[in-house]
Amino acid sequence: AYFRLLSSLLIPALFLSGILCICLLVLLWGIRLWIQQRKKQLASEGKDGKQPLVVAFFHPYCNAGGGGERVLWCAIRTLQKKYKNITCVVYTGDRDVTGEDIIAGALRRFNIKLSHPVKFVFLEKRYLVEAALYPYFTLLGQSLGSVFLGWEALVKCVPDIYIDSMGYAFTLPLFKYIGDCRVGCYVHYPTISTDMLSVVRNQDTRFNNAAFITNSPLFSKFKLVYYYFFAFLYGLVGSCSDVVMVNSSWTLNHILSLWRAAACTSIVYPPCDVQTFLDIPLEEEKSVTEYSIVSVSQFRPEKDHPLQIRAFAKLLGKKRPVQQPPLKLILIGGCRNQQDEERVNNLRRLCEELGVGEDVVFRINIPFEELKQHLAKATIGLHTMWNEHFGIGVVECMAAGTVILAHNSGGPKLDIVVPYEGHITGFLAENEDSYAETMAHILSLSPEQRLEIRENARQSVHRFSDRHFEETFLLSVEPLFK
Repeated sequence: AYFRLLSSLLIPALFLSGILCICLLVLLWGIRLWIQQRKKQLASEGKDGKQPLVVAFFHPYCNAGGGGERVLWCAIRTLQKKYKNITCVVYTGDRDVTGEDIIAGALRRFNIKLSHPVKFVFLEKRYLVEAALYPYFTLLGQSLGSVFLGWEALVKCVPDIYIDSMGYAFTLPLFKYIGDCRVGCYVHYPTISTDMLSVVRNQDTRFNNAAFITNSPLFSKFKLVYYYFFAFLYGLVGSCSDVVMVNSSWTLNHILSLWRAAACTSIVYPPCDVQTFLDIPLEEEKSVTEYSIVSVSQFRPEKDHPLQIRAFAKLLGKKRPVQQPPLKLILIGGCRNQQDEERVNNLRRLCEELGVGEDVVFRINIPFEELKQHLAKATIGLHTMWNEHFGIGVVECMAAGTVILAHNSGGPKLDIVVPYEGHITGFLAENEDSYAETMAHILSLSPEQRLEIRENARQSVHRFSDRHFEETFLLSVEPLFK
């Protein structure tokens, strides 16, 4: 009787599930046909009578002026040079500016001039991908929000080739299977990584893993299950990509383990403006009245400025030769909002507590020329972010001629602060003590020894130039144009 009851419930349920699946497939197929029809309606002929190939970049914050935006404009410039009959489209949520303003900003900030016009598709629902909208389950909320934002983009313009250049992997299957596009992506940072999983598994308190979660075994287990579920989904959508470009060896390792798409994945180092910094004359130190240690990074929690200040305080506490010049720590960075400003105020308070208030200088949102001047005078370039995915600031410090001291993890460890032709290019450290000891070691070197390290570092950063980016980018995206 029990078996009969079970089968009488199970068979109709299976039948109903089958009907619903068929209806869903028919609906998706209908949407796909409608999108293709819309593509034909929106298509326009080029000058030679042929329809240009439409290449669209999904970059909702294209006017932000950061390293990711430099990649975007360099990528578009590179494609315009190589392929004549293409139209480049940028999906953006920057509705408070015009397309002309955005192009002018790219020229002003990055000195990137495009040879052909770019079409901008302005999106109204960018708020759906903002973290503030999702106080809990932020990763999942933003990812699902990106699908709705991607749908708005697809309806407004159906491209032939779609490239996600901001890390919204959940849009890839939408454009591939519904939009019938060839899809590629440039991954600056994996949305979730095996490092994030290990932080939750080990119950480590960090800026993205609150203390109330680490203190509760139940909450930690629940978050771990949520992260594994999200990692599974992230791997599923990422594997839809026809071409995957990553910015470093660190990102490559994580993407390969999550997406399992080794055949179409390659490293394309981001284009750093190394030439501007290489133009700074590299001279042997003469009579130095003051040694400066310069840090260049936005005032965000993951950059770990407190570690820099504590290590610097320990350095000042060490016995140094009487004849050595005084030291200054100069923290240069951008403040995006009130939260960043509050963070700076907390850092100032930390300096006072540690008795180094007069030895630490804050330079916020300074002009580029002033940044160059600070780097030209600096002895040490300091960087403390754990698992920095690449580290454009590290490259710039090396190009400018400082002796770099970065965190022994991520991009700096695997790609940047590595021996060049067998010669040392900089130093790595992990905690307050090792940072303080390494800074003391750098300062104890002779000017000739420091000059040799600086020259090696300068030679090594040519790998991260605009020209090298163009060559590797074109090689990587070639399958999308076949």
